[in-house]
Amino acid sequence: MNKIRALKLLCLVLALTLGFAAGCAKKEVGQGGDDDELAMTESEREAAANISNGIIYFEYDRYDLAAQSKDTLSRKAPVIKQFPQLRVTIEGHCDERGTEEYNLALGERRARAAYEFLLNLGVPASQMDTVSFGKLHPAVPGSGEAAWAKNRRDEFKVFKPK
Repeated sequence: MNKIRALKLLCLVLALTLGFAAGCAKKEVGQGGDDDELAMTESEREAAANISNGIIYFEYDRYDLAAQSKDTLSRKAPVIKQFPQLRVTIEGHCDERGTEEYNLALGERRARAAYEFLLNLGVPASQMDTVSFGKLHPAVPGSGEAAWAKNRRDEFKVFKPK
């Protein structure tokens, strides 16, 4: 029970840190709330969906981008640049193996790899943030390579500052 509380506290601290680091309030796009419908134009909602789709995956204990990941990021870059009012948070994730500390660091390297690639494609740094969740938010529960492969990933969340 204490471990669960510690993980929840860590998640809260990470979320608060991300919010303060951004310097302004943000709302995730596309969650279906009334505010989203009023704040977003149709083209912004479509762009947000396009950016959010296309998770990229990593090999075990690696953070280098595979060719398929580079292709996915290359398709995201022009959309992000076309909508400078939107911000993207790149979330780095890991599988359950390894310590929390190690996986938080690896998740950060994974998120930074995508960030740097997008930066090199001309996406402004002011439109992107990174965060690592390490092994705290698995996409697929369970142990074994099939689950682990789905959990070693970067996800893209789109926000529009209020």
